[in-house]
Amino acid sequence: MRFLLQTLQLIANPTRFLDQCAVKYGDVFSVRVLGINSPPVVFFSHPDAISECFAVPAKELDFQKATHVFKPLFGEKSIVLQETRSHNRQRQLLMPPFHGDRLKSYGELICQITEEVIKNWTFGEVISMQKVMPDITLQIILQVVFGISPGVRYQQLKEQLTSLLEDVTKPLYSSLFFFPPLQNNLGAWSPWGNYIRRREEIDKLIYAEISERRIENDASRTDILSLLMSARDENGQQMTDEELRDQLVSLLLLGYETTAAVLAWVFYLIHAHPEVKDKLIQELDVADAGNPEVLAQLPYLTAVCQETLRIFPIALICTPRMVKDKVEIAGEKYTSGTILVPCIYLAHRRSDTYPEPEKFQPERFLNSKFSAYEYLPFGGGYRGCIGAAFSMYEMKLIVATILSNFQLALTNNRPVHPTRRGITIVPSGGVRMVVKDKLKVRN
Repeated sequence: MRFLLQTLQLIANPTRFLDQCAVKYGDVFSVRVLGINSPPVVFFSHPDAISECFAVPAKELDFQKATHVFKPLFGEKSIVLQETRSHNRQRQLLMPPFHGDRLKSYGELICQITEEVIKNWTFGEVISMQKVMPDITLQIILQVVFGISPGVRYQQLKEQLTSLLEDVTKPLYSSLFFFPPLQNNLGAWSPWGNYIRRREEIDKLIYAEISERRIENDASRTDILSLLMSARDENGQQMTDEELRDQLVSLLLLGYETTAAVLAWVFYLIHAHPEVKDKLIQELDVADAGNPEVLAQLPYLTAVCQETLRIFPIALICTPRMVKDKVEIAGEKYTSGTILVPCIYLAHRRSDTYPEPEKFQPERFLNSKFSAYEYLPFGGGYRGCIGAAFSMYEMKLIVATILSNFQLALTNNRPVHPTRRGITIVPSGGVRMVVKDKLKVRN
């Protein structure tokens, strides 16, 4: 029953499990967490080994089998589950809306949504960042990614997604995705049946939105869904409704709770380190608070977000990859069925790369450059997160907008601890903060 114990440890407290394995076994270790007959899952944390993992040609790896636990969540057409040719096609269609001038066009809306959520904060009010941040990031996804304006469907999606994602983050509920034998639809009263019913209700709303957009065919829209609907691959083919649905849900699940969790950590770490807070406020004081592009380029704000993502990355691991025949990593040969996992969390905690890795020191990103195998908060290689630039842009604008409008303080100075919430690691206690002052609009 070793596999069951390791699986439960990984689900219940993944950071502690990874830390313990690293201390005991070093840079490379193997576990069995996917079933009694599961193949070995090998974790790597050394930059050279991670580089070699990324260099393995996609044709020599099986991504569908290695990521099958995500299929019920994302859908079988999700880019996360696609193999070589299909993955490349979807990546080419998905990348443009998340980069360059397209990215900049979302800045004002991100700031507006943030300001709308926080506008009624009052002096002395206690707020939980673990509640505020998901509200902001979900609304950004609905309006910027889905392109849905506030209204009946918007509210229905917001309520249903919030409810479902709240449950998916609970250990007992999320365990359903790790144990396929539990995925039996015995009716709405059963856990899996309940999940299927709620997923179908959300799908109806998403497909209804896609259908209306196809009929409208409005070329002036700039939201990501509209851009994806108008995109064509090299053969002139567009995404099907199912592909669009699965990409939207993938973007939602990978960019909602994850970004919200990192933002909660940002506010905790800033306010737990007064010298960092003072330096950041000084930078914001002389910046043009009404210009998203100016805010996004602020060096210390960028360093604060980078350092937070180092300590608490968006995901603990890169996309797992299963060996089809055999490969060699760090001098060791791995045979068919072995699952290779570059470990972001452990790579970011290496003392040979980051002196005093447990300390929050944004300055390290002002003074040093790190390779794509040393610092990889959004994964890397040809399977890196397509929304990495968008997520970083979003984080910086949300932080800058809130700190330019309010002075906040932690309700207590007790250290918080990382705790698992779904696929993310969040601060224990939810980061409760008190509103100390509403600042005058500057510039």
